[in-house]
Amino acid sequence: MKASEAGAFWERNAETWTRHVRAGYDIYRDALNSPAFLDALPAIEGRRGLDIGCGEGANTRHLARRGARMDGIDIAPTFIRHAQAAESAAPLGISYAVADGMALPFAEATFDFAAAFMSLMDMPDTAAVLGEAWRVVRPGGFLQFTIVHPCFSPPHRKVLRDALGNPRAVEVADYFNGRDGEVERWGFGSAPASEKAVSPLFEVPRFHRTLSQWVDFVVGAGFVLERMVEPCASPELAAAQPVVADTRVVPQALIVRARRPAASSGAP
Repeated sequence: MKASEAGAFWERNAETWTRHVRAGYDIYRDALNSPAFLDALPAIEGRRGLDIGCGEGANTRHLARRGARMDGIDIAPTFIRHAQAAESAAPLGISYAVADGMALPFAEATFDFAAAFMSLMDMPDTAAVLGEAWRVVRPGGFLQFTIVHPCFSPPHRKVLRDALGNPRAVEVADYFNGRDGEVERWGFGSAPASEKAVSPLFEVPRFHRTLSQWVDFVVGAGFVLERMVEPCASPELAAAQPVVADTRVVPQALIVRARRPAASSGAP
């Protein structure tokens, strides 16, 4: 699948997606994954950063509030329109642009760091986007990204529950069966029935890679792996937000931080 084809799916998703995430229906993101990402993040105050696949800009705004000078890019114009509207309403100094993460419109070593929240696994050419992130991050800078967990969120994932409805296991399959554009149709389970009745399902192309493939892509781009985090809901969070209780069985997401070596001068 070409980048333009994948981008067309996200452009069709963008209006409903923006409305739903701003209404709080993406509980995995808001309650667990984004807080875990921010907790794992090094100090970024005063540094220039790029959010790759920024969507409607929620996490770009989190990074800007931490004192970073942010740029955000997304392939879907509707996402960028909503992100720019939020910036106009409450300025944080963020610059947004429509762009492809696999062909970033920035010079080498432009940024102190790059971030990507649940976006890299939606891009057809994993090697290309990691290579582009390496190129635009300065020597000594870092890339931190979240993806759906390759091991525990492969093409087939089913939460198995006990008689009381509590998660007791997670069934996974097709781990080694790569996906290159197979379209999944789904919606946020936390959306109310009235909203589901009037909202089209999202159509999301899947580009599944194994954990070892992700490591190979990161290292092959020239990065050095620095940290990995598997977000797990606390007992208190699982009780308050039962949607994420399955992450106490196995993780749903994986956070990776990788650094461009300070001595690097050219692409590997």
